Amino acid sequence: MRIPTPPRAIEEPPDRRRRPPERLLTMTPATAIRPPAVAGMFYPADRARLQDDLTTCLAAPSAPKLAAATTGLLKAVIVPHAGYMYSGGTAGHAYALLAPLAERIRRVVLLGPCHRVSVRGLAAPTVQAFATPLGSIPLDRAAIDALADLPQVVTSDAAHAQEHSLEVQLPFLQTVLGHFDLVPLAVGDAGAADVAEVLERLWGGRETLIVISSDLSHFHSYREAQRIDGATAAHILALDQLTDFGQACGALPINGLLAVARRRGLRIERLAQCNSGDTAGDKSRVVGYASFALFEPEALGTDPGPALLARARNAIAAHLRQPTQPEPAHPALALPGATFVTLTQNGALRGCIGTLEAHRPLDQDVRANAVAAAFRDPRFAPLTLAEFARTRVEVSLLTPPLPMSFSSEADALRQLRPHVDGVILIAGAGGRLGRSTFLPQVWEQLPEPSQFLAHLKQKAGLPADWWSDEVQLQRYEVQKWKEAQTQ
Repeated sequence: MRIPTPPRAIEEPPDRRRRPPERLLTMTPATAIRPPAVAGMFYPADRARLQDDLTTCLAAPSAPKLAAATTGLLKAVIVPHAGYMYSGGTAGHAYALLAPLAERIRRVVLLGPCHRVSVRGLAAPTVQAFATPLGSIPLDRAAIDALADLPQVVTSDAAHAQEHSLEVQLPFLQTVLGHFDLVPLAVGDAGAADVAEVLERLWGGRETLIVISSDLSHFHSYREAQRIDGATAAHILALDQLTDFGQACGALPINGLLAVARRRGLRIERLAQCNSGDTAGDKSRVVGYASFALFEPEALGTDPGPALLARARNAIAAHLRQPTQPEPAHPALALPGATFVTLTQNGALRGCIGTLEAHRPLDQDVRANAVAAAFRDPRFAPLTLAEFARTRVEVSLLTPPLPMSFSSEADALRQLRPHVDGVILIAGAGGRLGRSTFLPQVWEQLPEPSQFLAHLKQKAGLPADWWSDEVQLQRYEVQKWKEAQTQ
């Protein structure tokens, strides 16, 4: 359900709020730094005082205790974004959990609602870094630029210039994580599916943390706020969609995260909940706050290779009416996934078929591609029973393809990463002139980018020296597993 764009909201009770001064912000695309806009209002502008406040906020939870049943990889948090005197302690419960994870978290995807500028979709900035009194945080420009093909993602520095919902989270993140790259997105008028699509593309692995910034109800009496916020928290804990901004000003980004969490089987736990009447305001008109942590199933972090290889071989064996082997279980098999299955004999290619974008469960995808590689690759005759025992199976699991941005063929060649990038070539609108892909493994035979791209064009039926302004390139990475020996 799409929730209409909310009116501009205020994140502190009105008796304590100070109106931020108007300021002009001049940015040069992809070069400037967004300076802090609400330092001195929502949190201290003085570095030493800010560090003291953060220490207090992070110490308040005294190591949050999670339910014994909550296990898995901490993947996302939902945190409030009012002034630290109001909601800093509640946010601190979530951020205290991140401190032990600083070595593995290298990228933070941060989403919060737009309060000051009307935006249709999700707004990305053009700058290279966001600054706070604690220093500058580099933006992951490659990840941001790779969202450009999504119609719901727009570029708007104005949406970020005075937005506090994202900024107030940054000093916390700098304190508990140290160095990391940031992907900040201000969410305006967007549906849960729009936000979920962006989150899926940016989901990454153990290195990526998702942070959703939202307060709960606004300006009700203390008791009424407790009732409303209790119901809202129950919806969130059930991974149910919120239906109006009376529940949470960040309902849109929350809903996107909840949609992905339900699809991926994440567990959620409430860490803390209160309102401004409990912290620094009176109880006649309060704002509600809560923090939550979401965990991926622990097994998702284990190696799915053996499970994929067994299913690929079994699919071919079943087609040949041969006995199959036991298949290890793995929770990732139920999630959408894109694979390529490659067959070799004595190191020579015997078939290779795959899927570039996830559209079915991983279990189904690897089985279907194994059968296609063995029996429907047009370059080879169908695999025979006599060949099967000496055929080696390799499975590649693809990340979502991301479009490349380049000004010329030379620029594209400079950006290619040998032995890392799989590349998709799309020639002409919709691929009308040709389409092809090479897995990263092809770099072993074609180690120079110019050679790699030339052969990719030939695979699409184009001359090796062909180039056009209509060329589109996408790249992806793979995890790959190969049977230890032919069977």
